[in-house]
Amino acid sequence: MGSSKERERIEEKTKELIKDIVKERGLRLFDVEFKPEGRGWTLRVIVDKFGGVKLADLERLSRTISPLLDVEDFIPHSYNLEVTSPGLTRELKKPQHFAFFIGRLIKVITKEPVEGKREIVGFIDDIENEVLKIRLKDSQKLVHIPLSVIAKARLEVEW
Repeated sequence: MGSSKERERIEEKTKELIKDIVKERGLRLFDVEFKPEGRGWTLRVIVDKFGGVKLADLERLSRTISPLLDVEDFIPHSYNLEVTSPGLTRELKKPQHFAFFIGRLIKVITKEPVEGKREIVGFIDDIENEVLKIRLKDSQKLVHIPLSVIAKARLEVEW
């Protein structure tokens, strides 16, 4: 166990299995991750909702999907189920992560300069064809950043 294809298969099957349940509870599915952590494996279900996720939301969802995963039994070994929220400064990696947070403030560090900068702070305007569009916080100028040049991108907290 551990090939990236096998992990992706487990993540996709989990998403398919739980997406309607997540939606019925007023939540949005941010991502599913299946990876080794410590001495075992963790299946992490990451959800969000407008106004923020409460601990009770996470507990209810966990209690609902845990038996469903047990019945479906498509994960070939033991794992820990973790149901969580993206957090205030979640790292964004996939196109769907950026799409999920359109309108939110992020900080992007690029591998090479984009319009003369390697650090860009602004609001996600759109993501299209593997290009992130950010409206700069300080000038409102729209900057296009190909995902291929992003070294790191994280949500920023607005105070």
